[in-house]
Amino acid sequence: MEKLSHKARTRQRILDEASVVMRENGTESIGVAALMKRVGLTHGGFYAHFASREDLVQAVIAEMFADSARRFADITSINDPAERLNQLIDSYLSEQHCNTPGEGCPMPALVSEMAHLPVEARTLFSQQREAMRQRLALTLHELNHPHADDAATTMLAEMVGAVAMARACPDDEEARTMLASSRRSVKQRAGLEIV
Repeated sequence: MEKLSHKARTRQRILDEASVVMRENGTESIGVAALMKRVGLTHGGFYAHFASREDLVQAVIAEMFADSARRFADITSINDPAERLNQLIDSYLSEQHCNTPGEGCPMPALVSEMAHLPVEARTLFSQQREAMRQRLALTLHELNHPHADDAATTMLAEMVGAVAMARACPDDEEARTMLASSRRSVKQRAGLEIV
């Protein structure tokens, strides 16, 4: 494994910290001075790694999707498509995923903000969203789903929306019920056996 340079390690620390802040509090919560203080560096050091705050936001979006892919890698590597999809739906619509926004998929955390971000950030987000939708569609095609592409689109929308809505619930039981209902609904739409 190649050893990272000091500059690369520092940039990664900034990205890691900004990823947590952005997932938990949104893109507007990232102030350069406060972020650099959290990382233990000076405000001026930021510009050795990023051209602007907008550059940071775009880099963080890319980092969050890469991190999310790593977190779901064990599931996405399952050979049996039905088992892969079952586990993905269960994991994505789990209480654990819902209750750890700083570690989870960036889509539920950021989707409501995307319309207000620069076109470069929106384009990157859209590309990553489409890549996830295509992975769902590919799995559905493997399962011979008659409307795989349409189903993948609606399944992804429901999964992201369910996590975002459950996170907004002040009542834990209501959030659990919402996640469980969406798990059943998404599995049914996918043609999976509901246990």
